[in-house]
Amino acid sequence: MKFQIENMTCGGCVRRVTAAVQAVDASATVSANVGEHSVDIQSTSTQQALMDALETAGYPARPVV
Repeated sequence: MKFQIENMTCGGCVRRVTAAVQAVDASATVSANVGEHSVDIQSTSTQQALMDALETAGYPARPVV
């Protein structure tokens, strides 16, 4: 799954985004691109569960189609 996260602007943001995703699915793989404000996530969790976790962490995400 790929998400756009506009307010992900630094390495600290990437760590918080990764932690939020891995709180939902500890085995998830997160690959972030700060320049594009995007994140690719390999997870068995649902898209909605990941979006909810990111929203709670302060990083609203929208799916990239």
